Amino acid sequence: MTYLFALLSPTEFMLAFVVTCLAGLVKGMVGFALPTIIVSGLGMFLSPELALAGLILPTLVANGIQALRQGPRAAVSSVRRFAVFLSVGLVFLLASAQLVRVLSQSAMLLLIGIPVVFFTVWQLAGSGFTLKAPSRKIEALVGAFAGFIGGFSGIWGPPTVAYLTALNTPKQEQMRVQGVIYSLGAVALTAAHVGSGVLRMETLPFSVALVVPAMLGMVVGSWFQDRIDQKTFRRVTLFVLLFAGLNLTRRGLMG
Repeated sequence: MTYLFALLSPTEFMLAFVVTCLAGLVKGMVGFALPTIIVSGLGMFLSPELALAGLILPTLVANGIQALRQGPRAAVSSVRRFAVFLSVGLVFLLASAQLVRVLSQSAMLLLIGIPVVFFTVWQLAGSGFTLKAPSRKIEALVGAFAGFIGGFSGIWGPPTVAYLTALNTPKQEQMRVQGVIYSLGAVALTAAHVGSGVLRMETLPFSVALVVPAMLGMVVGSWFQDRIDQKTFRRVTLFVLLFAGLNLTRRGLMG
């Protein structure tokens, strides 16, 4: 606790607890947006580097639970199906992790927000595209983009969800696939930011503390997710994506 309150005040910690609980709730409902909400929320009153450090362990734990919800065999099957996405994304994530210290926060947010807003508005307007089957070329391109922005921001959910939505992936499978992809990405992110110095002895207690509210939110969110149908799930997913994209773009433009 001494380390924790050397970095932020008790009030800031309570706000971080509430933000992370909300992020867990949304994560439990649609399978993503936990790091997006944490970074957006914590960034209002904490430095970008501390916000990034805070999301690392909650993201790792939450995605591990989500990936294994239907058991290890189903998770392994998802790894095989999206092997191209995972391998390409991993390479780009590790390569871009060091940019967190040199790329401006505004540029980082705009790189994520603008493509996400474009995709979701297109889909919600009914003129979006769908893919009948995975394309290795498209999968590699999306994986590269997701890994690249994930390495320096901790946010790789929006492009991943956009791709899975374009494939019209069934709700339960989409939740599992997201969990698998994000889990492996979260492991790589943790390793990358131990190396970059973002996650260190001073910031580790903060990240550990935020695991609890993330799990509380996920429990409630999972209860809601089990009770909505595929069509509703898809629309809720798109609206969460749109909100996340607009918020990231707004923050990027405001500098």
